[in-house]
Amino acid sequence: MAFQVKIHQIRAFVEVARQGSIRGASRMLNMSQPALSKSIQELEEGLAAQLFFRRSKGVTLTDAGESFYQHASLILEELRAAQEDIRQRQGQLAGQINIGMGASISRSLMPAVISRFHQQHPQVKVRIMEGQLVSMINELRQGELNFTINTYYQGPYDHEFTFEKLLEKQFAIFCRPGHPAIGARSIKQLLDYSWTMPTPHGSYYKQLSELLDDQAQTPQVGVVCETFSACISLVAKSDFLSILPEEMGCDPLHGQGLVMLPVREIFAESGLLFDSAA
Repeated sequence: MAFQVKIHQIRAFVEVARQGSIRGASRMLNMSQPALSKSIQELEEGLAAQLFFRRSKGVTLTDAGESFYQHASLILEELRAAQEDIRQRQGQLAGQINIGMGASISRSLMPAVISRFHQQHPQVKVRIMEGQLVSMINELRQGELNFTINTYYQGPYDHEFTFEKLLEKQFAIFCRPGHPAIGARSIKQLLDYSWTMPTPHGSYYKQLSELLDDQAQTPQVGVVCETFSACISLVAKSDFLSILPEEMGCDPLHGQGLVMLPVREIFAESGLLFDSAA
């Protein structure tokens, strides 16, 4: 008789994979570590495959584990969606919605929108993941995020996701107070300065690079930052320049007193990215 995988084993496996340890997963699932370890062991024995490499500092997925995780996480998402669909058909809007969003969106539009949504649907739990789009693609593929609101460079994911434009976000060049570049009126005047930009894997960075390449005015980026906060701090405390969302650079709390240079306007599209087949 073929081995029948149980839902509790799938939940245990997925949580251990996400947490990277039995201990962390046991806390999230409110299970004892021995019970969780037994569940994983039974799953591996039933599948006749090792799913995890056990190390002193935690666990990592084997090739078989990576393959099983792709299917297991989708199974859990489909189960959650089915349960939520039934509740909605019964007039009970509840469950959980998982949203990804860029840093500038989370600091500008998110507070008012989420507050209003919560007032209208208090039974729905909202989970927010902040970061650049590139860091959320796997979660979108696995159904762990319902959608993301982020800048998007159309092309790389058009074949698997749907993009709906919501707005154009304005970007600007920023420097610290007292920077010798203050007063510059064109990008050409700024090319000899040191620049820092967010990760080149992000859609936002690609849009800006294409814009500058078209003008044959590409600055030399000496430092790449994985977060906007690191980028802002570096600009605020050095002679580096950067291109940032205007509302973020001008924000009195997050902008750290940065000065916006009067150079031409730069726009990037922001919108919803989601799996239309989900």
